[in-house]
Amino acid sequence: MFDDEDEDYFEGNLSEDIERFEAHLKGDTIGFLDSDRLEAIIDHYLINSQYAKAKTCADHAIAQFSFNPVFHLRKAQAISAMGQLKEALGLLAQIEKWETPSCEFLLTKASIFSQLRDSKNSIKYFKEALILSEPEDRDEIYLDLAMEYENANEYKKAVAVLREAIIYNPHNEGAIYEIAFCYDQLGEYEISIKCYSDFIDENPYSFTAWYNLGNAYSKLENFEKAIWAYEYCVLINEDFGPVYFNLGNAFLSQEKYNEAIEHFNKCIELDGEDAMALCYIGEAHEQLNDLEVAKKFYRRSIELAPLLPDAWLGLGIIEDLEGRTKEGLVLLHKAAELDPENAGIYHVLAGAYEKLDDLKQAEEYYLLSLALDSSDEECLTNYIELLSETSLINTYNYLVDFNEIIGTNDIGPVLEVNLLWLLGRKEEAITKFAVCIAKDRKKAKEIFEINPSLISVQEFVHLSEET
Repeated sequence: MFDDEDEDYFEGNLSEDIERFEAHLKGDTIGFLDSDRLEAIIDHYLINSQYAKAKTCADHAIAQFSFNPVFHLRKAQAISAMGQLKEALGLLAQIEKWETPSCEFLLTKASIFSQLRDSKNSIKYFKEALILSEPEDRDEIYLDLAMEYENANEYKKAVAVLREAIIYNPHNEGAIYEIAFCYDQLGEYEISIKCYSDFIDENPYSFTAWYNLGNAYSKLENFEKAIWAYEYCVLINEDFGPVYFNLGNAFLSQEKYNEAIEHFNKCIELDGEDAMALCYIGEAHEQLNDLEVAKKFYRRSIELAPLLPDAWLGLGIIEDLEGRTKEGLVLLHKAAELDPENAGIYHVLAGAYEKLDDLKQAEEYYLLSLALDSSDEECLTNYIELLSETSLINTYNYLVDFNEIIGTNDIGPVLEVNLLWLLGRKEEAITKFAVCIAKDRKKAKEIFEINPSLISVQEFVHLSEET
């Protein structure tokens, strides 16, 4: 390692050498520069993304020192960064004939195969590079290797590699982010929480770990814990904009609308106007019945992102709430056009058509919504209520088929209990209710919200109160 005096001397000489080379590019004579000084100039250009100059300097060095493989490697690195990938691989093939590949050589080859989207070969060379690498460099190589496993959709292997990266460098925040991404892809949020909690035990001031812990809790819809984790993130880094956005979402999910607005505004203050944040502020104001304010935010959101379906949906809902359902339909259809796989939009459309007594269209959109998301309890309840207005027996038959064939909606069996009762099949209803109670007492007790008259029926009350 150079001491300070040597470093100052080297930096001064490098500046002079760069000036000489820049003058040479304009036609001046460069004179003699030894191989170390030329290598330093090339490295300067590579670090500063001046790849064309790096390649020109490498060509000059090769002319002077043709048997020095470093300059051929630097040229390969420069031209690969310029997109000349096959040519770069050709240069690397020449170098392999001259000497045993170094760690840097293998990393360069792995990077080129990555650019070629050849994850198989990229993984191969990253692994070979690890064998030759110094311990202090391994966390970044592991991180690159993990990215290639992600590109190949092998997320479990990526997680294993990222754990190795963190062993070598517990402060590698890139590895932390990638673990979060992998667990998201795998849907293993409980494991993710354990991973981040263990990491935080050793690194309590890592705001990114707290942030990702909050994200994992949010995915499990444990918003209280999510808020707790996000607030620790804020304590450590109060200028990290994304955490305020996610805090806003968590408060919105808890129906704490004023807190949600406060945090979305903080996100905008730090990171500038964001269409999604503005849209969510609009939603919060809509829930607070500040409809004019909500419309202002939805419209501003659309100005920033005209193709954002959520804002069109919000505006359509407000039109409906203000008694202009027909006008709202135009906006709702725009939202559906922009996001045709969104079951929630079709649910809203069904409700709007039902309000206009266009029951055929309402039924069409209820069915479309349930086809996209058969687990939506509110949608299924609303659709059963609509069908019940015309024929209880047909509604019951539909629901039995739905529960038997699809069986993904937890409220379905409870709705079936109510229909049996309304059809006069009271013993069957009570028997079915007992089964629902045994499976999920809390869900079964929603029968009293579906049909409040049942709260006066002793058998239902007795079953719901048993321990």
